[in-house]
Amino acid sequence: MGKNLPYRAWFYFRQGWSTYFAFIFAAINTLTVTYYLAIEKIPSLQNFFPSFFQYVFIVSLIAIPSLVIIGYFHYKKTPAFKAEADIQIESNPHFRRILLNTEHLLNSYFQTTEILLKLSKNEKLSEDELKNLSALQKNISKHMEKRTVNDD
Repeated sequence: MGKNLPYRAWFYFRQGWSTYFAFIFAAINTLTVTYYLAIEKIPSLQNFFPSFFQYVFIVSLIAIPSLVIIGYFHYKKTPAFKAEADIQIESNPHFRRILLNTEHLLNSYFQTTEILLKLSKNEKLSEDELKNLSALQKNISKHMEKRTVNDD
């Protein structure tokens, strides 16, 4: 962690900036600019928004629920988030490693349960099953020896 400290600090700075500071600053800026450059210059709109604080209140009543709904649809109802998640898994070596480990685990769990079922019925394992089990064990051992974050 010590050798990566500057990069970690840079990452945390960018997260704090983009997620919190820039978001809040952009919201305040948008509200201020739209009110003082648009609403204040158009008398008919001033009937709906007589003061800046009423404008902020009314826009917040409309915008916050609307943005929550848009965010919900982004994550739950559109293919956009799935595409983002796919890109993260494809490009992040840690996610890729987890996926590959899971594939190995599922295969070994499946074969283990097959053997447990046979043994619980007092059945003997065939030569092919023993060979498959031995091959699985060698495959897992080889995977564990060579695995790194970047290995496929």
